[in-house]
Amino acid sequence: MINKTTIVSTLGPASASRDVISQLIAAGVSTFRLNFSHGTFDDHRAILRHINEIRGTLPYTISVMGDLCGPKIRTGLIETGTVLAENSTVSITVGDAIGNGEAFSTGFADLITEVQVGERILIDDGQLVFSVVEKKADRLICKVVVGGALSSHKGMNLPDTQLSVPAITEKDWRCVDWAIANELDYLSLSFVQRAEEIISLKDYIKDKDSKIQVIAKIEKPLAVDNIESIIHAADAIMIARGDLGVEMDLAEVPLVQKKITALCRRFAKPVIVATQVLQSMIENASPTRAEATDISNAVMEFADAVMLSGETAIGKHPAAAVKTLAHICQTTEAYIDRSNEPRPRMNIAADLRGTEAVARSVAHMLDEIKAAFVVVWAEDKGLGRLLSKARIDIPILLLCPDEKAAQQLSLCYGVISRHQPEMSSYEQWVDVVEKIVKENNWASEGEKLLLIPPLSVLSKNTAGAIIMHTIA
Repeated sequence: MINKTTIVSTLGPASASRDVISQLIAAGVSTFRLNFSHGTFDDHRAILRHINEIRGTLPYTISVMGDLCGPKIRTGLIETGTVLAENSTVSITVGDAIGNGEAFSTGFADLITEVQVGERILIDDGQLVFSVVEKKADRLICKVVVGGALSSHKGMNLPDTQLSVPAITEKDWRCVDWAIANELDYLSLSFVQRAEEIISLKDYIKDKDSKIQVIAKIEKPLAVDNIESIIHAADAIMIARGDLGVEMDLAEVPLVQKKITALCRRFAKPVIVATQVLQSMIENASPTRAEATDISNAVMEFADAVMLSGETAIGKHPAAAVKTLAHICQTTEAYIDRSNEPRPRMNIAADLRGTEAVARSVAHMLDEIKAAFVVVWAEDKGLGRLLSKARIDIPILLLCPDEKAAQQLSLCYGVISRHQPEMSSYEQWVDVVEKIVKENNWASEGEKLLLIPPLSVLSKNTAGAIIMHTIA
């Protein structure tokens, strides 16, 4: 059974071998994530070598995403056993002094300048909460609102502070250069707040003659405020629910997820739902009921992809986590496909309506006839992405003359993409299509395919065609 909701898997110590990577692909992964917050370039290069070797054996493409760290703020070294009591007072300094119950440090140089009295500081995903009560020249004086154990190198969130620090750090630029040199497909930019940050990275990539596309990670309240301009600027969106749930009211996160997935459908951009998808499977062999419900809801809200982080990077059951995720997605997809409810209106943005008319026509035809596949010649990504957003009931085989574009399209819902050189005639094109679907047991003799062939193999007077073809 073909998985239509695509799966992004983070690679790490538990999944760095060629054997495990092969298992993850067999289980349903179509995009791999290299997390630049962990590991060295040599580690990532070894993993990428395995992926590229496996790519050559597959009948379809897969993509690789590099995840930039962004300006992650962390505590410095803390004495073992440090516990902060509720309503106590603690000082935060800038530097490398070893911390304790009275004071601790951070490496974020602009902390004292940027954070104002009355604003909150959250540590360790919100496990500890401070309120700034006084600013001094060399420290912030904070009241401990929610206390607990404090340890070294924990993440610090500043939900009330508009940071002037750039989204791309010096380390990130080194990672960007490495990604370009190693021909990754995507770069995801952490802690995006404004569209200009995406545009800056895309301009840099373009100047380097690279085709890498940029994913905006939504994990700051200001990014939610600026979401439409960010979606327009980015090539895809990731709803990173971890930091988002710390930086804003946790009850708002599901609503933000629903809003962003709807906007990404409107603007035909792939959207990934991430963080704590199958968190329990880092340790356990099966998920919780709540996790299964969360995944199913993401599919019903039209997410293109769901991402696993620690589950496959450091978890005890990486392949089982992917199989579980795939099974939940497939079960929900089957429910949607057999439902008699009308397909939700696409409500596509005005600049996409010409191509959207073709996608809508395909969707309407498939409501009336039964076919095994839609097969599209994708010289650009527009039609492929709009067909994906139409949420048709059958898979979409995209044959793409650009290898990099084919790899990037593998992130989209319902899409099986494949690099295919151009062909000289319609007959040759049909022969290639039939060979691909039959060799991979995707369709068999007598089944129907809905074809959207390249204009180059049609009559000169033909503006385009949608053809119903029966496999011989």
